[in-house]
Amino acid sequence: QVQLVESGGGLVQAGGSLRLSCTASGRTFSSYALGWFRQAPGKEREFVAAITRLGLSTYYADSVKGRFTISRDNAERTVYLQMNSLKPEDTAVYYCAADTVIGTRVRDFGSWGQGTQVTVSS
Repeated sequence: QVQLVESGGGLVQAGGSLRLSCTASGRTFSSYALGWFRQAPGKEREFVAAITRLGLSTYYADSVKGRFTISRDNAERTVYLQMNSLKPEDTAVYYCAADTVIGTRVRDFGSWGQGTQVTVSS
């Protein structure tokens, strides 16, 4: 398994930007597809974005398409989520996830970080 640690969350005004980072340790980072999910209070965890092992393909939820960008640096063992034009409805705990096969569902990923809080004020 791989261990994941997220960082970069915080409080931002609507229309602002944040960049989340997730750094991995453990087995070979480039062996893993990576994803970002989020969970708002009282709601189920939902897919945000995913990237394949070499970063050649990316996938996004419709709600963030055009505003968020997922990227990875395999040499730095880090995946990023650049979030622009943030909205209050983006407020959630954001989780990084990894698995050997790309997916867009919670059950597709076996390794998870502890999460980082993102709060967008109106």
